[in-house]
Amino acid sequence: MRLLLTADPEIEVPPRLYGGIERIVDVLVRRLRAAGHTVGLVARPGSECPNDAFFPWPGSSSLSRRDTVLNTIALSRAVTTFRPDVVHSFSRIAYLLPLLRGRIPLVMSFQREPTPRTVGLAVRLGAPGRITFTGCSEYIARRGRAAGGEWYGIPNFADTVGLTLGGIVADDAPLVFLSRVEEIKGAHWAIEIARRTGRRLIIAGNHSDRDDPEGRFWREKIAPEIGRGGIEYVGPVDDVQKNALLGAARAMVVPIQWDEPFGIVFAEALACGAPVVSCPRGALPEIVRPGIDGFLIASIEEGCDAVERVGALDRTECRRRAVDHFSADAVVKRYVDLYSKVRARLARS
Repeated sequence: MRLLLTADPEIEVPPRLYGGIERIVDVLVRRLRAAGHTVGLVARPGSECPNDAFFPWPGSSSLSRRDTVLNTIALSRAVTTFRPDVVHSFSRIAYLLPLLRGRIPLVMSFQREPTPRTVGLAVRLGAPGRITFTGCSEYIARRGRAAGGEWYGIPNFADTVGLTLGGIVADDAPLVFLSRVEEIKGAHWAIEIARRTGRRLIIAGNHSDRDDPEGRFWREKIAPEIGRGGIEYVGPVDDVQKNALLGAARAMVVPIQWDEPFGIVFAEALACGAPVVSCPRGALPEIVRPGIDGFLIASIEEGCDAVERVGALDRTECRRRAVDHFSADAVVKRYVDLYSKVRARLARS
């Protein structure tokens, strides 16, 4: 197939530093090309992801009205030039507006909760069956279905090639909190669970230094605990450090306090064999099977009980879960199946 993928205009593909969906798009393009598909990419100028045709966004901001108009026109021109069988957007749905009544099937992917008004408008303006939606989890897909349209939950993927199964973990191995250190990620719960169970906790991730609620959370709730009772902060980690950290952890404890759209870090932990202790919110029930890959808790007390029980879980089974459901191979196959489905449906109509 000829496939045209889009990424937001703010960050290059792949990202030079941090970037979530830009990494997903980069690997997706590479895997699709390796499978024999012809892939065009619409992304920020300077993107170095290998492709068969590159179309740079003229506007650099998703929030600017002027840039939105420029990028909408640019995408239409890219479609005319490249002549794709399917357009797959990981960028703004507004850019698809001129294509909604065309003859090319559109796939629009959401990484966060969709805006019902915007989704509903796209469904009403589009020709029947022209646009199909995906969410980065079934949780996001369920939220989108209320606004209309056909939705599929297709998860993001972890690097199950670069991340490897760790070796035997000692009974006194540390717990790991790996995420941005903010209140919604539950770092304060992780600290309290470690304290009550008498276990070391390594906190890895960035934090806010600004005078905002998250900066105050770091300064008032987390920073005073560092260096006391086995609580250690190591800052942001790269992929090599992440692999070593998770592979040697008793468990990854990130007790989220919000509805997580997906959370790649949870799949990454499983890929390293580390059981996950989190909360049953958002997409977590789709990732963690309680008593198999980790535990989903509703309180600090339940978290303490989970930490004492994770030693009995099979770390090889955690790794298998990640490879079977959250690897690039598994997720790319689901996208290719979806492309074939929407293309065939349009051909029949």
